[in-house]
Amino acid sequence: MTSEGATGLQVALVAADRTVWSGEASMVIARTVEGDMGVLQGHAPMLALLTDAAIEINAPEGVVHAAVDGGFISVADDRVSILTEHALLAEEIKVDEARAELEAAQGLPTGDEREMRIRRAEARIRAAEKAS
Repeated sequence: MTSEGATGLQVALVAADRTVWSGEASMVIARTVEGDMGVLQGHAPMLALLTDAAIEINAPEGVVHAAVDGGFISVADDRVSILTEHALLAEEIKVDEARAELEAAQGLPTGDEREMRIRRAEARIRAAEKAS
């Protein structure tokens, strides 16, 4: 439940090594293995598996863009938890490095490792471009 006077969602984006971002937001957009989803205040409780993708958090101070390497999103009582092994805020992403990672991954033989590295590089590039 939200506390008296609070509005919106309480969001935490947590990687294995740190809390990447936490605060209040009006909406969260994330990509699950079943497709894109949006979370607003009053959303039904749920747990979903995330794919490597860019996420968007609409906070009072502006839109927060980040790239996550898979993980989970949990929604309950206007609290959204995004748990991932690795996440970067858009301002932490070095686009030139991400583009180089994408090119290197595209040069690998076809397989799961190649596809994962391409998805992760594309997610980082997308998050950085959306923020600019």
